[in-house]
Amino acid sequence: MPLFLARPRLALLVPLVVLSLAGSPLSVPAQGPDAGRLPDAPSALLVAAATSAAAPQSALATPQPQPTILAINLPPLDGSVDENPDAGSSSSAAAFFAFDPQQSQPQQPACAGCDVDANGKPIPLERQQPHRILGFMPNFRTVSAGALVHPPGWKYNFTVASHQALDYSTFLFLGLTSLTAEGMDSHPALGKGVDGFWGYTWRGFLDKTDGTYLSAWFLPSLLHEDTRYYPLGAGHPIVERALYVISRQAISKTYGGHDTPAFATLGGKVLTQVISRTYYPTSSESFGVLASKFGYSVMRDVAFSSIREFYPDIAAHYIRKHREKVARQAARDAQSTAPSSTPATGASPQP
Repeated sequence: MPLFLARPRLALLVPLVVLSLAGSPLSVPAQGPDAGRLPDAPSALLVAAATSAAAPQSALATPQPQPTILAINLPPLDGSVDENPDAGSSSSAAAFFAFDPQQSQPQQPACAGCDVDANGKPIPLERQQPHRILGFMPNFRTVSAGALVHPPGWKYNFTVASHQALDYSTFLFLGLTSLTAEGMDSHPALGKGVDGFWGYTWRGFLDKTDGTYLSAWFLPSLLHEDTRYYPLGAGHPIVERALYVISRQAISKTYGGHDTPAFATLGGKVLTQVISRTYYPTSSESFGVLASKFGYSVMRDVAFSSIREFYPDIAAHYIRKHREKVARQAARDAQSTAPSSTPATGASPQP
C-alpha cells in the first residue's frame, strides 16, 4: 500500500500522543538507596552500597533514648483498703509499665515508595516488581505480588497504555524486530534496504501501538477487565508458576478481582490483525499470515510475562548476596581501623 495512503492513519495517532502527554503522569515511586526496595537498575544498588559504606561511625554510635518505667499502685485483689498506703502492704500490687518515646512517634515506612499490601506492610523483596526490568524494559503493567494496587479505569488505563506504547525502549525493540523481519524477508513486497526497513518500521509501530491501546485501554475499560499482570511470586513451585504465566493469555481479572476469560487481551490481538490489513501489502492479508502474526504476539507476551514472573526472585538473590559481601567488607574495615587495646610487647613495667 502506498505510504501516502497510510498518512491519515499515522495522523490518528497524534491525538493519542497529545492526550497521553496531557493526562496525569503514571505514578512511579522515586527510587532511593533503601534496603527494602527492589531497584529498577543495577546502578541503584551500587549507589545504595556506597551510601551505606560511607555512613559515619558517629551516627551508628548515637545513643538511643531509654524507655521510662512507670510504677502505678493498684488496689488489692480482695477489695480491702490499705490504711497506710505509704508503708506498703502485702495485699496491694504495683503495675510497671515501660514507656518508649520512640514508639510514641508515628511509624515511618521501611522505605520511601515501597509497595505495601492491604495491611500496610511492605512487600518482601523477592515479590516486588520494579517499574523497569534491568533499567530499560518497561514494566508498568505488572503489580507486585500481594500489593495494594491502583484501581483501574478509563483515565488510569489510558495513562498506563500511553507510557507502555510510547516508552523509549519501544523504539529500540522496534528497530531490532524491523531488522529481523527485513532479514528474514517476512513481507517480500516491502523490499530491502532503507525503503524496506522504513516500511517494516512504521508498520510495526502501528501494530504495537494499536495492540497496546486496544488490549490495555479501550477494551479493558469497556469490558471492566483488569489486564495487568498479577504474578504468583515466590513460594509457589516453578512448574506451577510457568503454567500460570501461559494461562494468563486466556484468563484475566475483572475490576472486582475475579477470574474471567481474557476477552480484552485476545480481542485486542485479533482487532490489531484485522486493522493491519489496511496498511500491509495484499500478499500479507491471507489468513495464514495473520494467524502467524497472532501467534507471534502471543508467544512474545508469554516470554515477557515469564521474565516478569521470575525476575524478582533472581534480582533479590543477587541483591542479598551483594549486601552480605558489603557487610562483611565493612566489618573487616572496622576491625582494621579499631585501636588495639593490647600493650606493646617488650615494654617493661614502671616501678
